[in-house]
Amino acid sequence: MTRISSKKRGQGRPTDAVGKDAVLNKATELLQELPPARVTTSLIAREAGVDPALIRYYFGDREKLLLEVVKRLIADAPEEAATLADPLPRLEHTIRNTAHFTRSTKHVHRLMVDELADAKSAEVRKLQGEMNRGAVERYAGIMARDGGADLRTVNPLFLHIALVGLFDFFVSAQSVVRNLVPDDTDMDALAVDFEDFIVDLVLNGLRKR
Repeated sequence: MTRISSKKRGQGRPTDAVGKDAVLNKATELLQELPPARVTTSLIAREAGVDPALIRYYFGDREKLLLEVVKRLIADAPEEAATLADPLPRLEHTIRNTAHFTRSTKHVHRLMVDELADAKSAEVRKLQGEMNRGAVERYAGIMARDGGADLRTVNPLFLHIALVGLFDFFVSAQSVVRNLVPDDTDMDALAVDFEDFIVDLVLNGLRKR
């Protein structure tokens, strides 16, 4: 068995442990930096230093490769703090997790919408549905545990959609945000301030008066 050359595929079958990880790592890296539509199979292969045929060998097609990227990003997402029993702290933690996940994965929501939401693959659709339904169920569970004691009852679906939209816009439309602030603005610090603002907005908006 021949190892993968950094320039061209050798004779025989490639070594999956080396080549497949290299392709997946590079695809994940590129999707952190570029809009999904710009991350083509050819670009991934060129940046990974492999023959484009290897991507078909490892993943079948671009859609399945993108699915593997999403699986990796979701697996690396911050976990829910099961020890937070009180609804308000748990709600804040969940909102902040959404903010951190969106910032750390940048184009993942755009990837899910533009590339995978209408995918033909049943596995792709299943993962996309599970990811969003899980978030909606977490908000519903927080409200159920509160039982109307401290929080107003709102549609958890709308809450999830609103938060994803708010945090995703800040990341995906960063060029627009940059045009609204001084040139020397620290965008990472601004992102933290925006997160704090949204947390305060939502918690005070949902808290019973």
